[in-house]
Amino acid sequence: MLTDPTFYLVSIPAVLLYGISKGGFGGSVAVLSVPLMALLMPPTQAAAIMLPILVVMDFLVVRTYWGHFDRQALKLLLPGAIVGILLGYLTADAMNDDYMRIMVGGISLVFGLQSLVALKTGVQRGHNAIAGSLFGSVAGFTSFSIHAGGPPFTMYLMPKGLHPLLFAGTAGIFFAVVNVVKLVPYAYLGQFSSDNLLYSLVLVPLAPLGVRVGHYLVKRSEPGLYYRVISFFLLVVGGKLLWEGITGL
Repeated sequence: MLTDPTFYLVSIPAVLLYGISKGGFGGSVAVLSVPLMALLMPPTQAAAIMLPILVVMDFLVVRTYWGHFDRQALKLLLPGAIVGILLGYLTADAMNDDYMRIMVGGISLVFGLQSLVALKTGVQRGHNAIAGSLFGSVAGFTSFSIHAGGPPFTMYLMPKGLHPLLFAGTAGIFFAVVNVVKLVPYAYLGQFSSDNLLYSLVLVPLAPLGVRVGHYLVKRSEPGLYYRVISFFLLVVGGKLLWEGITGL
């Protein structure tokens, strides 16, 4: 595959998009990356190739935003995320990716529309232990399956009205923990073949570039515009996932 130009045509934009998203937009846009790579390979292989690259990106994001994070959000979201990853591992053989796409896509569409309305009215919400555990679990579960943890994470944190730097830093730590934990079940499932690791190694130099571009953009984003961009991509991503899930059944 490394001699196929199509591999680079698809994979390079996918990795850069993920890095830009992680570097400043909390991962909500990054959910487009695996479906993009899945145009060339099975979704499970695309997810396996991406995971080591994501861990490198997470390290860069945590270092970039260290000191900018919402401690309470992490306390509420991370325990549920670990449970979601465990559920994803236990149901890996039985889980249908299309049902997963329909669930995440439908919720993303509803939340994207709701978020745009909330932005216009200035409505903000405080932390909630039940909601944090629920969205954390969904984020862990969907992140394990198709690296689509960004929308559920965004659905919980976005209504808090955090400054963009604080939002990006919280997302960085959350997904750094989630992706490191995912390495263990991915290894047990045999996802890290020599070929997949080689593909990851070839693409990983793109990680710093994507993260830097994302950080550059978020530093220059006005909060209102920042959240409108995220809401827009939630709608786009939600529609894409919903369509893929329905047509794939």
